[in-house]
Amino acid sequence: MIQLIITNPNGQQKKQIVNDGTYSIGRGLLSDFRVPDKTVGRKQLELKVDQGTCSLEGERLTDTFEFNGIETQKIDHLIEDDLIEFGQTRLQVLRHSSNRFTPKEVLEDELTLKENTQQVQAVKPVELKVSEPEVKQSKETDQVTDEDTEGYKKRVAIRREIQTHVQRQLDLYQREKLTGLENAELRAEATRLADEVIRKRLVELPEDVEKSLIAAEVVSESIGLGPLEPLLADSEVTEVMVNGPTQVYVERRGKIEETGIQFINDRSLMAIIERIVSPLGRRIDEGSPLVDARLADGSRVNAIIPPLSLVGPTLTIRKFSDKRLYMDTLVEMGALNEPMARFLELCVEQRKNIVISGGTGSGKTTFLNALSDAIPEEERIVTIEDAAELKLNQKHVISLEARPANIEGRGMVSIRELVRNSLRMRPDRIIVGECRDGAALDMLQAMNTGHDGSMTTGHANSPRDLLSRLEVMCLMSDIDLPSRALREQISSAVDVIVQQSRFNDGARRITSIVEVDGMENDVILLNPLFEYRQSGVDRHGKVIGEHSGLNRVPQFYTELERSGLRPERSLFAETVREQEETSFPAPVSLVEELR
Repeated sequence: MIQLIITNPNGQQKKQIVNDGTYSIGRGLLSDFRVPDKTVGRKQLELKVDQGTCSLEGERLTDTFEFNGIETQKIDHLIEDDLIEFGQTRLQVLRHSSNRFTPKEVLEDELTLKENTQQVQAVKPVELKVSEPEVKQSKETDQVTDEDTEGYKKRVAIRREIQTHVQRQLDLYQREKLTGLENAELRAEATRLADEVIRKRLVELPEDVEKSLIAAEVVSESIGLGPLEPLLADSEVTEVMVNGPTQVYVERRGKIEETGIQFINDRSLMAIIERIVSPLGRRIDEGSPLVDARLADGSRVNAIIPPLSLVGPTLTIRKFSDKRLYMDTLVEMGALNEPMARFLELCVEQRKNIVISGGTGSGKTTFLNALSDAIPEEERIVTIEDAAELKLNQKHVISLEARPANIEGRGMVSIRELVRNSLRMRPDRIIVGECRDGAALDMLQAMNTGHDGSMTTGHANSPRDLLSRLEVMCLMSDIDLPSRALREQISSAVDVIVQQSRFNDGARRITSIVEVDGMENDVILLNPLFEYRQSGVDRHGKVIGEHSGLNRVPQFYTELERSGLRPERSLFAETVREQEETSFPAPVSLVEELR
């Protein structure tokens, strides 16, 4: 049960004591709390009270209100002395009351509270109190931490109050006030203000809350990336997934786990998304509710907001690792074995066209980055990507990045246009970050017209599936070709397919390497060279297996030998242990068995 004061446009006040339940506020006849305000909708706000916890939310996405001077659309936890303003009406939260009245009964009462006028017009400092039983319990059990639900709610409430004071001083929502400040200066000013709020006790902090930590959280959420900053700084986190303000997941060592981190509200999360996309010249709002961007360190960002997202603003960040993985490192990690690495390096040196196939998050781009080290230093390389992730060690590299349409829907430059343009840039090799549409046809034509040694990636579950996807993507172009002609293009352009997968233990491994060996009738022939054989799972859930050759030699080895080279055929031999584990007696015919 909570106690409210509602002040209408004429200055009249009504005392409102609300029991647990859900109530509507507006000027309509069907509203539980009817306010005589023409600037307010028929049902403007929804108030929820549950065992002393009070939340407020706009009925629609366009129904906003001012919470302690800050415009928002939803507040999950109202506390004592919070001030809400919508239209020309004000609502203030007072202390809890033991009396019980229904909303309809109190609204009929024209009780005027003149003595509380000053309380409504000014927001007082908030004093957060922890009840004695809770304090005693935390001391006795010594198990109540910031990660506990109640402890975290308390931290969120404290952060919100300090942030309100800091933002009011900085006036963060007026961009013209920020143009003269560098990011470091703005952060220093916000830190000073947060420390001052705590020092002057404008917000009372319980003894178990660390002042420096709470101040740092407030500053990061006010001008930085909020609670996401420590996640992005964690080297073990490879992906951050925000499903609305109350759910934040991360991927560590290939496995997804929930962090327990929460944002203050939808508006706080939206502010962080806007800070990410605004410097890149992108925008995100109801007219343009989804955006792809990247952070300064190269991390890929995807954001999607209501009305497309039904859980609130959603943010996905795939981190760009500062540590570059080389082929030797991948061999040590078990992503592939040494014979596979030596074979693939030979393919790059001999200018074979390679496609890396795999699912989302299987490590295709990381492996492409490592494989590019085998490209000779003197060659001219053009890389083409949606979001620049490749970091090649060679000096003669031109990096191109696709551009989305602007606010007016103009100015888009696609991967396909960049592939076509790259042919006029005299490249020795073309590396496309990912083929996903009609650009596949232009890429295949480039491979077939003198740009040998090109590389790209594609989404597929197996090498055979990749060939089917390439055919479908070519059909997405504006050139109508028969299926046989497309398959001939694919079989002559692609030399080697590397299949990569992410296993249940989070490890990313090369599962097969196959050679594309021409066509027979209408079927593209594949020659499997290496594969990963899983033999089981240990008690820790780690996948057990081994990479092995398949005793098959690629057809182009014959061409290399004719040119005077001596490539190692022993690379494709099965390992002795694999032969022992997988050897079975030869099948016996029925005639021999009868004898």
